[in-house]
Amino acid sequence: MGKAVQFYYDYGSPAAYLAWTQLPALCRKYGAELICHPVLLGGIFKATDNRSPVTVEKKGAWMFDDMERHADRYGVPFARNPYFIINTLPLMRGAMWARANGRLGEYDKVMFEAIWVNQKDMNDVAVIGKVLTEGGFDAGELVAAVQEPDVKGQLIEATEAAVSKGLFGVPTMILDGEMHFGQDRLDWIERALAS
Repeated sequence: MGKAVQFYYDYGSPAAYLAWTQLPALCRKYGAELICHPVLLGGIFKATDNRSPVTVEKKGAWMFDDMERHADRYGVPFARNPYFIINTLPLMRGAMWARANGRLGEYDKVMFEAIWVNQKDMNDVAVIGKVLTEGGFDAGELVAAVQEPDVKGQLIEATEAAVSKGLFGVPTMILDGEMHFGQDRLDWIERALAS
């Protein structure tokens, strides 16, 4: 049996977007399974007393410059979202629905690209609906689903499980029992997959 990379992410993280653009091909290259775990970054921050790097002005400015450098290195599109910081709670609940319905991969693509390629205001319910419809989803069905107690509970459980594993932010990858934080640790993931 091949190795498995556990990938924890929230669509509101530009670093998670960049990791998402690279991990599928990396796992295919080494015959590893990519197991995706959408979580609520705000919930992780609250549980671990952490906060976004953009709350430190100079660090936030540097971080976005660094994201652009990495996007260029990876050859993927990246655009700073003028609506950042985005409240991803409904988006991440939607991920729970998508996972339960076998459509998480499609949903990930629609959400990540809406925020970090197409610069959509994903704080706006009308924009979310339009993005979902254009992405091939029934927006009405998803909007209703994210209000269901079961879907809400799934996101809480997924986030609590991540915190229990030691996560304090995203993207986080766990491979061979070792935690790797940040998209700038993909070289470490590759080294572990190659060993």
